[in-house]
Formats: sequence, C-alpha cells, structure tokens
Amino acid sequence: MAKLTVKDLDLKGKKVLVRVDFNVPLQDGVITNDNRIVAALPTIKHIIDNGGRAVLFSHLGRVKEEADKASKSLAPVAADLSAKLGKEVKFIPGVTRGVELEAAIDDLKDGDVLLVENTRYEDVDGKKESKNDADLGAYWASLCDGIFVNDAFGTAHRAHASNVGVSANVSQAAAGFLLENEIKFIKDSVDNPVRPFVAILGGSKVSDKIGVIENLLDKADKVIIGGGMTYTFLAAQGIEIGDSLVETDKIDLAKELLAKSNGKLILPIDSKEANAFSGYTEVKDTEGNAIDAGFMGLDIGPKTIELFKKEIDGAKTVVWNGPMGVFENPDFQTGTIEVMDAIAAQEGAISIIGGGDSAAAAINLGRADKFSWISTGGGASMELLEGKELPGLTALTEK
Repeated sequence: MAKLTVKDLDLKGKKVLVRVDFNVPLQDGVITNDNRIVAALPTIKHIIDNGGRAVLFSHLGRVKEEADKASKSLAPVAADLSAKLGKEVKFIPGVTRGVELEAAIDDLKDGDVLLVENTRYEDVDGKKESKNDADLGAYWASLCDGIFVNDAFGTAHRAHASNVGVSANVSQAAAGFLLENEIKFIKDSVDNPVRPFVAILGGSKVSDKIGVIENLLDKADKVIIGGGMTYTFLAAQGIEIGDSLVETDKIDLAKELLAKSNGKLILPIDSKEANAFSGYTEVKDTEGNAIDAGFMGLDIGPKTIELFKKEIDGAKTVVWNGPMGVFENPDFQTGTIEVMDAIAAQEGAISIIGGGDSAAAAINLGRADKFSWISTGGGASMELLEGKELPGLTALTEK
C-alpha cells in the first residue's frame, strides 16, 4: 500500500499512539468475544518488541451521558490484554486526558503498554471524539513523540478525533498490520481481482447494499444475491413474495439494477418459507421462486443452493457479505452453511468475508478458519466494497 505502515517506523524509545478497535461485547463486565483484541496483538507486539512505548486508544460502544460510563469502561479489556501479552497493561479508570494520564505516559519505559480509557467518554460533552474536535485530536497527539499507528479498521470509515484528528497533528501516521491486511484483502482484491471473481451479497435490505451492488456489478464476473433483499428483486419482476420482507420504495431501483446487470446478477430460484417469522407452524420449500400466500421466505431453498454452488465453482476470488437467510435460527441456516462450504471448497481461491453478520455466521458456525480473510469492520468493509475512500486511511502519511 502507498501509505506508511508500522514496519516503516523507528520505534525504539518512542511514545507511540495506537488506535485499536477494542469495541468488544461485554456481559456483566465479562468479554464474550475477544476477536478484536486478538486481531490487534501483532501490531502491539511489534511496537513493544521494537522498543516502543505503546499508548492505546479505543472506543467501546456509545457513551451519551454520564450514566453510560460505568458500563462502558475499558477496564475489563485492560485486564484481558494484560493476560494476552503476559505483562502489565497500565490503565487509569475514567481518565481520557489530564495530568494523571500525562504523568503515566511520561513514566512509560521501552516495551511498556498503557490503555487509555474509552475515547467515547469525550462524547458526553459535545461529542468531541465522534465529531473530530480539533483541540481533542491535537491534545491526544501531544501525548506521543510524533508517531501514530492506526490499526482500527472498524472505525476507519469515520473521521474521529482518535484517528483523523490525531493523524493531522503528528509527523508520522502509519497503518498497523490489521489495517494493512484489511486494505490488501478487501480493496486490492476487488480492484485487481484474480478471476473469475464472484461476489455474494445477502442481508435484509437492498438499501443497505445499493452502492456495493453497483460497484461490484462493474468489478465482479458474477454477483449472487441472497437473504431478505431477494424479495425486493423478485417483486421488481412481478413475482409473488407472500409476506416476505420487501422494500417497496426500492422496487424501481431493483428493476434498474436488473436491467443494467447484463446477466451478472444471480437470484434465488426457490426459498425455504414459513408461515410466520417466529412461532411458525409450517416450514417448507417452494416449488419455484414465488412465495406462497401467507408465507415468508426465510432462507434460500435446495435448488438455489445447487445453483449457487455451480456459480461459485471455479472462482479464484470470492467476496461474501451478508447471510443467505435467518442464520441465527437453525431452521433457516442451511443456505448460509452450504454457501460458506462452497466458498471454502474453492482450492487456491482468495476468499474474503466482509464483516458484520457474515463474519458472525462464519465464526458462530465454526467455519472461520476456512477463509483467507474475515474483516473486523462491517461498516468500513461495506464502504470499501462500494469503492469509497475511508477517512481513517486517507489521513495516514504517504510513503
């Protein structure tokens, strides 16, 4: 990539600000999924192994008022990270600026790590973090020796004080290993794919994926559509969809996408339907692509599974974003599992999951190790797939 990376930096004896993404799920103060912490370890270890003094910044959820702070402290993360690194991670609860924080950072020795409290604490008074307050970005930048490493892909599509604001006030702003890999696998694979290139898009709404569909129709050889947005495309063709999810205000758009797809859009030819979303009493496969009256499509059907397998077969680059059905329910996860397994079966292919529900499906269904890359950022990966520039990446220093 054309931006500085952490490998390009002289780190020894330097206080290095590092934006990580430790926005992990907590239940009663216990981390229930540590994937994002694990993903940040290579960059943190590289910095401290090379004599840097790592000062870590992260947000955790949304903090709108003082009452939110108690449940959104990064204290559990500091403890977990300390265990993973096998060394103390210094942490001052509740402190995001001030003399106590400054003194703790000045006391760091080579190889030490300090985690600053949740950056969103600064949002309680005027959303200073989320609105990229200039003074806050400059202040945080003043805590280091002119070196900033951004490894938080999950927030790279947002211009916040802790990424864009800090970058504007340091001499070197570089990408960490995670951010570098996200760009390499998602952006580079889409812009310069090894062909055949197959994109698979699921999820509930066409409106969430408009830009992605349009960009991938230009870049991919095939674009497979599944999930709830299937039924807006079917409705656009005058096909009965029963009580299925539909965005009536996007039907004309679906018609336009179909018209300009040149046959690249591959739609389901049958569905697994039920007579209710929950509390259903009947589940069955449709005969064709039409949904029966009083039913709703909740997964792709067996004929579609075979069709999608055929379309995926032989692919050398596969990008997948969005499940094929309501995968959280065992009755409607077959399509998602079969598509995942079909992707994994492509020997030598570059296979990428674009974060969000797709990543959750792969992890929860035990297929995470079957893919070349699983993105850590749903929104950021979506914007990359749309072909957009990410503020957090743009703000980094050119080589």
